[in-house]
Amino acid sequence: MTKKRVLSGMQPSGLLHLGNLMGALENWRKLQDEYECFFFIADWHALTSQYADTSRMRAYIHEMVIDWLAAGIDPEKSVIFRQSQLPEHAVFHVLLSMITPLPWLERVPTYKEKIEQVQDKELHTYGFLGYPLLQAADILIYKAGFVPVGIDQLPHVELTREICRRFNALYGEVLSEPQPLMTQYPKLLGTDGRKMSKSYNNCLYLSDSPEELTKKVMAMMTDPARQRRSDPGNPDVCPLYSLDRIFAPKEWCDHVNVECRKAGLGCVDDKKEFLKHLLAYLKPIQERRKEFAADPKKVAELIAEGSRKARIIARKTLEEITGAMKL
Repeated sequence: MTKKRVLSGMQPSGLLHLGNLMGALENWRKLQDEYECFFFIADWHALTSQYADTSRMRAYIHEMVIDWLAAGIDPEKSVIFRQSQLPEHAVFHVLLSMITPLPWLERVPTYKEKIEQVQDKELHTYGFLGYPLLQAADILIYKAGFVPVGIDQLPHVELTREICRRFNALYGEVLSEPQPLMTQYPKLLGTDGRKMSKSYNNCLYLSDSPEELTKKVMAMMTDPARQRRSDPGNPDVCPLYSLDRIFAPKEWCDHVNVECRKAGLGCVDDKKEFLKHLLAYLKPIQERRKEFAADPKKVAELIAEGSRKARIIARKTLEEITGAMKL
């Protein structure tokens, strides 16, 4: 039986951290054993908010793909490609822009939220407004059956489905309507207690050395109300405990949950135990990362070969699209 096709992408905006690993890469690694997976470097998408400074784009792309490979994304099982190496995406984006009503783009929740929240960048551009349409082109040009998303990305997939139905109603049944593949993305907290994010400078990066990780974790915020070792703590509000529950054994988490509340366990002790499990979890990933980092030519060749494979499919679909549109 032919495997169902899955498509997902990631913007090259810097080094990847634990949140990226647990929120996306671990899921991708599992999906590639069950589906025909296409994972793309969304460098055009990155331009929607980073257009003013592209000086580090190539370095970000290289480092991001190294992290993908180190995390277990296998180019023998999955197609890894770079969006900007496939002009078919851009052509299809233009064609879709001709048939997509403007209010469909303006109502996307993430567009409204970012326009209101991001104050340090000029986001009133067509590229930013049209981001979901480019995303739709990315998905539809591969006739992807599934798109792995968290609940916050559901409106984007639904817009893609609406655009697909509109195109097929106008020009015939050419495109395949994708389905969301719901995934539970754990929200990882950073060293300061906020969501782990590069913009907050609170990340534990996959590329951090054991020494760097140790330094960051030992300085990490815990229960803010627990000022002294003798004070009882509350694991429910502790960023460290939220990471324990992902990386440490259940027995240790249960122990922390009981002992912390009666001051029977100190934060330093918990940090040391957490570090032991975190470093063990990351060790094989970091070893693979060193191997790929030592051979940049191989990484570039993997991207080029994946882009070649992806373009065969994208070109075929675009021919069907332009034919249906009588172009």
